[in-house]
Amino acid sequence: MTTTATRIIKFASRPGELIATRDRDLSGRVALISGASHGIGRCVALHLAQHGASVAVNYFNSPDEAETVSEAIRSFGVEVLPVCADIGDQQATTQMANEVIEEFGRVDILINNAGVNHDSYFHQMSHEAWDDVLRINLTGVFNLTRAVINPMRQRGYGRIINITSIVGQTGYAGQTNYAAAKSALFGMTKSLALENADRHITVNAVAPGFIETRMTRTIPDNIREDILSRIPLGRLGRPEEVAQLVGFLAGERAQYITGQIININGGLYM
Repeated sequence: MTTTATRIIKFASRPGELIATRDRDLSGRVALISGASHGIGRCVALHLAQHGASVAVNYFNSPDEAETVSEAIRSFGVEVLPVCADIGDQQATTQMANEVIEEFGRVDILINNAGVNHDSYFHQMSHEAWDDVLRINLTGVFNLTRAVINPMRQRGYGRIINITSIVGQTGYAGQTNYAAAKSALFGMTKSLALENADRHITVNAVAPGFIETRMTRTIPDNIREDILSRIPLGRLGRPEEVAQLVGFLAGERAQYITGQIININGGLYM
């Protein structure tokens, strides 16, 4: 007889599909994922649900996509809650976190994934472009983490995973604001890990390189070819690959990993 622990969810028949699993190792856990309606966040939400976690799907401007993701999550036989909030707004973020905790009783896993970019060379960058990127990509992480950290500390358990970027490590022309925010998350990750290790809360960062998402699909062909020529593995990454790494860090097999910046970039930055 097939038990929950050995349930096969899906086999991957081509690159980019979710991988089959016999392991429901996140059963009973509750995950809150910011920016989960598309891209990397969407794949993380599906991956965690596939492994048995209940999922709160945060979105802001994409209710239809959030509902589509939520329907897919329900098909895995777990609970899901779509929650709308601008994470750059402290009050709205706190209200959203409270709604999730009221619905599920707790948040075990927090994935800080939401982000925006407003690219331009620094000498042409507006104050608004700087402020908005820092407001979402950095202050938004503060707002959401601050909203769930005390309940995690009280329960003596948590997994916090910050999605950063290779751009925070290498810089990138036209993305000074984005690089500043993503680089700042490295120090934030390590400090939070130090402060919360005694409460059995691990805090790590995942730094993707160039991944096949909406953002990279808009890259002009000549620039895309230049990027590919510099990636040792010769291709862009897939969101599902990032999700698998995040899923590992969210589980019990990663309980001795904290304060780390883990790169997933095809060898572009070593």
